[in-house]
Amino acid sequence: MRQKITEEMKVHEEWYKTARNEEMSMEKLTELIRHLTEDYEHDYGTIVHACTAASIAALRVVNASDQGGITGFQAGAIMWEFIRHWNRENNKCGLKLMDYDNMLYPQYDYHFEKTISKETWEALQKEAKINLDKRLASVEKDTNGNPEYNTVMVHWKSIIDGNIPFGYVIEDKE
Repeated sequence: MRQKITEEMKVHEEWYKTARNEEMSMEKLTELIRHLTEDYEHDYGTIVHACTAASIAALRVVNASDQGGITGFQAGAIMWEFIRHWNRENNKCGLKLMDYDNMLYPQYDYHFEKTISKETWEALQKEAKINLDKRLASVEKDTNGNPEYNTVMVHWKSIIDGNIPFGYVIEDKE
């Protein structure tokens, strides 16, 4: 019989400890996944923790193989690949992760400037044009009285016309 759990019970905190264990093996991974999928009745939040813990454990196993030994840089690349391929495969303009802990250190002030790369800006303009063209092609069918419809189209047109939104500027790489 499965144990009914909630996030408030904090059972998942132990899963993360298990997943991060440097002695994680293929056998232990298999047992962890079995445990997470067969021993609990998950709620909306605990299933997220179960998936995440299983993913971390799987990464440990692959990295512990004879071909493993990833660097910190590679770990960052894995994080981005995971984000892109799990939940953002349709992203066309780029992604940014903000570590607010860096606000504690003045040498990271440049992380918090409202800048985007020239490539990101060009991708935004391209996608705004594609989106606007699609909407204009179906303007009679799509409006349905939605007041945000015209606001979004005006925003896209502004981007296409070269107005960088939200106070951003193109970063100066010099």
